[in-house]
Amino acid sequence: MNKIEILQADITTLEVDAIVNAANGSLCGGGGVDGAIHRAAGKDLLAQCRTLGGCDTGFAKITPGYHLPAKFIIHAVGPVWYGGAKNEEQLLASCYRESLRIAAEHQLTSIAFPAISCGAYRFPIPRACEIAYGEVQKFLQSQSSIKKVIFACFDAKLENALLLASRKV
Repeated sequence: MNKIEILQADITTLEVDAIVNAANGSLCGGGGVDGAIHRAAGKDLLAQCRTLGGCDTGFAKITPGYHLPAKFIIHAVGPVWYGGAKNEEQLLASCYRESLRIAAEHQLTSIAFPAISCGAYRFPIPRACEIAYGEVQKFLQSQSSIKKVIFACFDAKLENALLLASRKV
């Protein structure tokens, strides 16, 4: 049975097949969760990311997890929020779909997501949570290879927003 968990956690400590990195288009590290993942994974991650040629917004690429408990990192490039007029909602939804597709393609059974685009990219948290939860739920209904999805929340505000979104979807 597929299961979605919402919890406050440091995504870099989770023992899952893959964690998702809220990456920038260069894939070479940055602030927030991106920087934390690069620091925890070690310098080999940066070397690998430099060979990938970046990534377009709404898409994702996979690397090994290096020094993380997770076997893989799926780097998803979320949109910057410009008020909703630049396809931001569709691009964010695509991040979740692409990450899940890559996980299924690699026969991974567990994956953890951060709040993609909710930090420096300023995506409104309530709407981001609805999109994230809805996309994960739709994906899990259409296939059965992924058994566990964790939403790793950086604080109680995000955790509460996801719990509220889970009741709406």
